[in-house]
Amino acid sequence: MYGYRRILVWLRLTYNLCINHKRVKRLMNELDIRARIRQKRPYYGKKKAYIVSNNHLNRAFQASKPNEKWITDITYLIFNGQKLYLSVIIDLYNNEVVAFQISSRNDLKLVVDTLKKAIMKHDVTGILLHSDQGFQYTSRLYHQLLKKNQMKQSMSRKGNCWDNACMESFFSHFKSECFNLYSFRTAANVKFAVQKYIRFYNHQRFQKKLNNLSPYEYRTQVI
Repeated sequence: MYGYRRILVWLRLTYNLCINHKRVKRLMNELDIRARIRQKRPYYGKKKAYIVSNNHLNRAFQASKPNEKWITDITYLIFNGQKLYLSVIIDLYNNEVVAFQISSRNDLKLVVDTLKKAIMKHDVTGILLHSDQGFQYTSRLYHQLLKKNQMKQSMSRKGNCWDNACMESFFSHFKSECFNLYSFRTAANVKFAVQKYIRFYNHQRFQKKLNNLSPYEYRTQVI
């Protein structure tokens, strides 16, 4: 448990040795003796995000038409000693889930795969896509994918969850109305429940904001 400073005190108290802390440190290094608790972590320098965009959304959570403003985020799902990550993209026009992806890893591939799913289904030219400043969203690869498809990137201010409040609201509804109601044993059970809930959320769950219509009904009514 002791580092060289406490070893120095121990030597003085136990053996009444008058010894310099530098010698104790040198001898411990030579003998490869070191404290096994609270070791200093290596410092790699201050990590900076590759690309941070401005908050173009600026909490304007209303959209005048479909595929004008999208928001995205990731939440974790803990069950039976395991963890999965759910990545979701939502259209602010009608709160419809346009794409989602589940993975055991919270990495860049998760958000890229989610975005690619959305791109395959929609004409994304000119869409504003808002996220937080997570490392996945600030990566060059993610930024390049948006640029390639002529999408505009927006980001919340650092440490301000209210800048993406609609996304937090969706995750809260999902967990209270589905995930927290059941005890899941396997990842397959969780994935099935997520798929079933999102299908229900898009096609059946009416919302007061949408004149008591589901996201799908609201969008198709306008069409």
